[in-house]
Amino acid sequence: MNMSKEIAKKLLEIEAVTLRNTDNLFTWASGIKSPIYCDNRLTMGYPAIREMIAEGFADLIRTYYPEADLLVGTATAGIPHAAWTAQKMNLPMAYVRSSAKGHGKGNQIEGKVEKGQKAVVIEDLLSTGGSSMKTVQALREAGIGVLGVVAIFTYGFPQAEEAFQREKISYHTLTSYQVLLPIAVEMGFVQEQELALLEKWSKNPYVFNEMEKVHP
Repeated sequence: MNMSKEIAKKLLEIEAVTLRNTDNLFTWASGIKSPIYCDNRLTMGYPAIREMIAEGFADLIRTYYPEADLLVGTATAGIPHAAWTAQKMNLPMAYVRSSAKGHGKGNQIEGKVEKGQKAVVIEDLLSTGGSSMKTVQALREAGIGVLGVVAIFTYGFPQAEEAFQREKISYHTLTSYQVLLPIAVEMGFVQEQELALLEKWSKNPYVFNEMEKVHP
């Protein structure tokens, strides 16, 4: 089993990724009706899994961004993974708050950073790409070049692809919703007859909201 499939399997096993059938959906804070909930903070409690993730990130960075001299975690779930990966690669690490502090120095970027550094952003999850773009903007405003973004998991939404293209930023993930789905079927988390609708959701995350309006 390759690393992408192995990580997807581990995320399911520890319930960092939870799947529900299409009759019992999650509702996200954004209002999106979703068959999946992802909480990669749970990986912090499993040393072997977090080591696998850190090694996977290090491989991605060495392969796609070998000139990186700074790793930057997104607040809050990206921070520990950025720290573990930075330790493994012997690189400096910082993190970006969702907004500037309202006290002290009022920092949004925490850690020692310098203009001209070349950063890779580390995320736990990519959904629409919004949090990544805020981090990229904060770093650019501080004079730091952003080489790209790496994340543990992506839903594969077209909105994220569009956001990254607009900002001319590349990204790579360790695994994805598309890799995870067939594994979830094999493990009994999803019924095979639901696959087509679940795959449709990743192309249009509002598909279940739209169906609910038609069949309230």
